[in-house]
Amino acid sequence: MGIGRPPGGYPAGVRLLPNAVTVLNLCGGMSAVYFALQGRFDFAIAAVLAAALCDALDGGLARLLDASSRIGAELDSLADLVSFGVAPALVIYIWQFQDTRVGWIVALVFAVCMALRLARFNTLIDDDTDPPFAREFFVGVPAPAAAMVAGIPLYLWLHLGDGWWTAEWVVAAWALVTASLMVSRIPTLSLKTVRVPQRAIAPLLVGVGAIAAVLLTVPFLGFTLAALGYLAMLPWTAYRYRWLARHPEAWDVPVRQRRAVARAARSARRLGLRPPLRRRVAGRAGAMARGVRRRLDPEGAARRESGAVGKGRAVRGPGVAPAPRGSGRRLGLRRR
Repeated sequence: MGIGRPPGGYPAGVRLLPNAVTVLNLCGGMSAVYFALQGRFDFAIAAVLAAALCDALDGGLARLLDASSRIGAELDSLADLVSFGVAPALVIYIWQFQDTRVGWIVALVFAVCMALRLARFNTLIDDDTDPPFAREFFVGVPAPAAAMVAGIPLYLWLHLGDGWWTAEWVVAAWALVTASLMVSRIPTLSLKTVRVPQRAIAPLLVGVGAIAAVLLTVPFLGFTLAALGYLAMLPWTAYRYRWLARHPEAWDVPVRQRRAVARAARSARRLGLRPPLRRRVAGRAGAMARGVRRRLDPEGAARRESGAVGKGRAVRGPGVAPAPRGSGRRLGLRRR
């Protein structure tokens, strides 16, 4: 028997737990600045990582305890600005740009871009005009990922020592590139909506164990690889977003059927065959979309079908591809 919500609701003290975790997020960001001032940059990175874990937990706790509130949302944004915008900018400034004007400009630009990114995120929450598949994506690199990516030169310095990655112009350019990714329109994957197939759970748990082993043995190299892996996913995420924008009706289709359609299309291209449907989703996805349109607007569907018959065109059933043009002449049939 599962544990459900108490009949009278959770106590007020329990409902404050998500906000308490958000405050811990804020404390982690401020502690990162404190450790950087002490010269303990490894502890500073650990503090930002703890802030990221708190940021991942507070939203889930709020939904679990039914404790979502407006003040919690605003507090979460302010904590993210401090922990993933101000704190990484100051840590990088203290590490590499102390007493330089250019470095302070870079730190200011990074913090301002983080504020703009969070402000845009808050405005997009109440936007109902986006298609349903847009829930799988963020607009721009999210705050915790940006803080992780911006620290790549610092991770390499802690693991390998001085090198070209510690040059001031390299660190400054990388921080500005990360800031531009935050305010860009690049779609990035939202891990909150990722659906894991049943057969992939065991390999995923093995992968989590391997990642934990790497982070415990060579933590800063592991952070570098994780940040580079996230950046490597951006082209695939942009491709997936464009594909779903062209085929929005395929969003509700199971992933296995999407892959089957994609494999069939690739096989047809390798064989030199013309795709049966263009700018539409083949198979069950298209049939589902047409069925939904018939249920939502039966009169319009009847008018379209009657108009097609009146003009001498045969009405095709769902999933039936049109006959290729000129096939009658090739078969020796005469046009009426």
